[in-house]
Parts: sequence; C-alpha cells; structure tokens
Amino acid sequence: MSHEADELTLEKQTSSLRCLIDSPEQRRRLYKRTLMTVVLSQIFGGAGLAAGVTVGALLAQDMLGTESFAGIPSALLTLGSAVAALLVGRLSQRAGRRIGLAAGFFAGGVGAVGVVLAAVAHSVPLLFLSLLIYGAGTATNLQARYAGTDLALPNQRATAVSTAMVSTTFGAVAGPNLVEVMGGFATSIGVPALAGPFILGAAAFLLAGLVFLLFLRPDPLLVANAIAKAQRSEPGSQSDVRTSMGKAGSNGRGIIVGATVMILTQIVMVAIMTMTPVHMKHHGHGLSEVGLVISIHICAMYLPSLLTGVLVDKIGRTAMSFASGAILLLAGLTAALAPADSMFLLVTALALLGLGWNFGLISGTALIVDATDPTSRAKTQGSIDVLVALAGASGGALSGMVVASSSYATLSLAGGFLALLLIPVGIWYQSSKKVAKSESMSA
Repeated sequence: MSHEADELTLEKQTSSLRCLIDSPEQRRRLYKRTLMTVVLSQIFGGAGLAAGVTVGALLAQDMLGTESFAGIPSALLTLGSAVAALLVGRLSQRAGRRIGLAAGFFAGGVGAVGVVLAAVAHSVPLLFLSLLIYGAGTATNLQARYAGTDLALPNQRATAVSTAMVSTTFGAVAGPNLVEVMGGFATSIGVPALAGPFILGAAAFLLAGLVFLLFLRPDPLLVANAIAKAQRSEPGSQSDVRTSMGKAGSNGRGIIVGATVMILTQIVMVAIMTMTPVHMKHHGHGLSEVGLVISIHICAMYLPSLLTGVLVDKIGRTAMSFASGAILLLAGLTAALAPADSMFLLVTALALLGLGWNFGLISGTALIVDATDPTSRAKTQGSIDVLVALAGASGGALSGMVVASSSYATLSLAGGFLALLLIPVGIWYQSSKKVAKSESMSA
C-alpha cells in the first residue's frame, strides 16, 4: 500500500511539474533561483555553525574544569550531525529539500538555545544534550550544498556545490570575530560570556530554516525526481532531458570513493581544528586571537569554493582529491612545527587545513552526485553524511585524548599523514575507471 501511495504521489508531482520537465529554459531559471535561495540560507547557516567551532571546546573546558575532555563538544556536535544527516536525508527524499532542510535548521536553532540555558544553569548533562541537537544545524548546513546540484548539468555540479559553500563564508567568518561582542552582550543579560556566540547561532539557524521554508519552491529534488521518471517512461520524447541532466543510474564505486574522500578530510580537519583553540589558550593567546585564527580557518574552508568548483569540473574529481591530501599534509606539518607563540604560522596551518578540507569536500561531493540517481539521491547523500559526521566525531573525541597524553604536534603530524591515504584511493578509482572503459569498448 505504501509503495502504491508513493507511486501515486510521484504521478501527481510529475503531472504538476510537466512544464519544467519539458522546458530546459524553465529548468535553468529554477536552477538559478534555487542557488540564490541556497546562498541566502547558507549566509545565516555559516554564522550558526561558527559558534560551536569557535567556543564549544572552551565552554566545555570551563564547565568541566579540564582540557582532557575538551574534544567532547566537537564529538557531540558531529555525532548529532550524524543522526541529523540521516534524518534530514530521508525526510528530504520523501518530502523534498524544502521540508528536510528547514526542519534540520530549526532543530539546530533549538539546540543552540539549549546550550545557552545549560551555561546559565551550569548543567553539563543539558550542555551535552543541547550540543547533540545543535549538531543538526551543522549537518543541515552541509546538506544544503546538495540542493544546488539537483538541477545542475553534469559539468556544473562541482561549481554548484562551490557556489553554495562560498556563501557560507560571510556568516562563518563574521561569527568568530563576534565572539567578544556576543560575549559582552551575553554578560550584560546574565549569561556566561562563552555562551554568547550560541545566542547568535540560535538566531542564525532559525533564519536559515525560514529562508528554505519560504523560498525553496518548486522543490528542486521533486523536480529532479519527476525528470528521472520522465527519462524512464518516455525516453524518446524526453531525449533533451536525458542529454541535459545526464543518464540516470547509480555507480557503487563512485559512491565509495566520494565517501572515503570526505571521511578522511573530515577526520583530519576536525581533529586539528578542535584542539587549536585549547592549544592557543594554554600558551597565553586570548579569545580575540583564537577568533582570528578560527575565522581565517573557516574562511579558507569556504571562500576558495568558487575556484575549487571550477577546477573540480575542469581538471577532474580525482586530481583535486590528490591536491587535498597534499595540502592537508602540509597543514599538519606546519601546525606541528609552529612555535606556540607564532600567530603567523598558526594562521597559515589552519588556513591550509581549511583549504585541504575544501578541496576534499567539493571533489567528494561531486563524485557522490555523479554516482547517484535522483530517485534515491537524498537518502544516499544523507547516509554518507552520517559516515562523514561519525568520522568527525571520532576525530574530535580522540583529539583531546591525544593532546593530553602526547602533544598538539603529535596530533597534527598524525592528521597530516592520514590525509595521504587519499592518493591510493584516487589511484584505485582511476584504475577501475580505465578497466571499465576498456571492458565497455571491447563489448
């Protein structure tokens, strides 16, 4: 019965979206309008995610009284992000991107409010629970990049991802630089200073969700699903759709490689980034200096995206994943060898860390979009983002323990060398593509 209901719903969607299916020009217009909506939402979403990145570890350290567990906030954020990624992906597959993404951002806003209340009440259990829920905003902010790819042409997909990501820069860079301002505001209303950025995070996530709820119409994923159905049922009359959108189908090897690229870059980035504020505070740096380093790091994560997307579309997904591994290695070496009082080298290391993550995320995302069919794309993307988030949670949780038992330098070196695994993964993928092409030609 459920299957029949789904088929009936899809039939209705296909009928109501017929003009978009038949008109490449209208699809291009919707694609551009969708990107504009994603861009606006990502500006708010970037400000929301910056709060946890900048002061989450410091708030936990202050409430727990030890830095050994300072990596727990990052782990909770990414664990919450994992659960949310699965739920947002499945909800988006059933109800569309608009409902799924709006719900995820609203949940993140509720979590941010909970963090503020936990800081006021000095309740560690409430803090941990709220950070889990807050992670939904982080997951949704990342999943929003997929909304821009649903109607993109195959040679536009990485560029579409990068357009969504670069808009995150505005909010994400502004957020850390407002740490002291929001801290002062929080103190003035009786809230601990370190909880101040989460007040900004709550407002930002709620606004991001509202943008999607109001403006993401018609839903790009529902349109893409209708196009996929048209490809299957009317291949002769819908040849223009087939040509412009690419052939439907799934590629398991592409999904595996894309997921691996994103998982490895996430582990390395989260582990080193999480402990950098603690490392800096331990060596006498103030909140304003921590905010500067983290804002430059986040800027490097998102601002190069427009160029990255063009490079991924032009020179290939695998080549850019190689570049990601090399840059992350350089970031780890720089962080490990930098004197603790050298702001220049710390800034350089964290900028390289962000850039390497950027290359890996966009190339990996493009591989995933290439390898998935619209009728199961959101669900698959959500499942992969679960693995990415869990990988980040592992990196965040272990980072504090590694630094407590060894040093920040050891953590940085380990992360840098782990990133080199991207190279054999890419070589395996390229060799498998050559074999498949050879078999196809011989057949």
